[in-house]
Amino acid sequence: MKRLILCMVLCAALATPALAEEAIQMTVWGSHEDHALLASLIWEFKQSRPDKVYDISLEAVEEPELWRRYLQDPESLADVFAFASDQLLGLVKGGALLPVGPSRDAVIAENTATSVDSATHDGVLYAYPMTEDNGYFLYYDGSVLTGADVESLDSILAKAEASGKKVFMDVANGWYLASFFFGAGCRLYIDEDGRQGSDFDSDAGVAAGEALRAFAAHPSFVSGNDATLVSGMGDTICAGISGTWNASAMRRKLGVNYRACKLPTFTLSGEQAQMGSFAGTKLIGVNASTAFAEEADALAAFLTNERAQILRYKVRSMGPSNVQAGGFKAVEEDAALMALREQMPFGVNSKNVTGSFWEPAKAFGEAIMSGSDADLRTLLDALVSSIRD
Repeated sequence: MKRLILCMVLCAALATPALAEEAIQMTVWGSHEDHALLASLIWEFKQSRPDKVYDISLEAVEEPELWRRYLQDPESLADVFAFASDQLLGLVKGGALLPVGPSRDAVIAENTATSVDSATHDGVLYAYPMTEDNGYFLYYDGSVLTGADVESLDSILAKAEASGKKVFMDVANGWYLASFFFGAGCRLYIDEDGRQGSDFDSDAGVAAGEALRAFAAHPSFVSGNDATLVSGMGDTICAGISGTWNASAMRRKLGVNYRACKLPTFTLSGEQAQMGSFAGTKLIGVNASTAFAEEADALAAFLTNERAQILRYKVRSMGPSNVQAGGFKAVEEDAALMALREQMPFGVNSKNVTGSFWEPAKAFGEAIMSGSDADLRTLLDALVSSIRD
């Protein structure tokens, strides 16, 4: 009997390390707001594969924070991670992304062409589209502004001033201030050296800068972050530029007066020009260095499938990239997503924007916000030079 017990103990001791080695250990990064949904989907993924042993940890890492953490320590990158399409180029150049595996053709067929393009570089699909709503448009208070009022920035500002209200835009943020430059026909591009190029310092760019400066100097203009917009909307603020991530808060604040539409036109060199915007997607990528490439790829596919995207819309009002999920009745009738679709023809794909754009654009926006009377061409020359360098 003692020999039998000893044998059982030895067998158990030997089996424990083997079991640990068989466990598939992965880390997933996603935004704090997505944490609960991701946790639920990861649990479902594990239940759908009962023949495998998984040890999957989930960490809340916002998309902009992911890029900073990757630059600081590339080896710390999670096995599976959510990111915005404007980070695709940098991650590809850093060798961080494993191309989509066996489900590549299905992903292309099941998602919109725009979202697939946002996840593709040089013909290679590097990530799974998760949403097609990473852009912005105009929210407005229907008790103050009419549909005719919001057609132009001039009429919005005039009505706001007459009503004692403010019009919001985060000008110290390249994501938003670029809308004036895109409206003027300016571009951001990758040059032959693989560096960020821009013609924001052209004559058209100077005209856009003048329009932006006039907007920031208007008595009804107000800037700040998302908290500024959300807290003021329906009270001190009657219109503001933002994206779908604030849709739930806007609906709560405005109630029956909740409205959304494409961005307005603005005065450019004496004529009306349509404001442009960045357009992008949220993606799920797989770390090229993961020890479990096949399993990580399967998890990324599961987190972005049709059902997952419908759940993400229901929980967070995020617009699906999956074609079938996009046909979900509530999605088709969503005011914010309808506004985003109206703006899409004037959107510029953010995947060709590198990390070098954001800080110089922020500095330029802060100079405009400060009321500086510095020569615009000088400011724009410095902006373009800083972006490239």
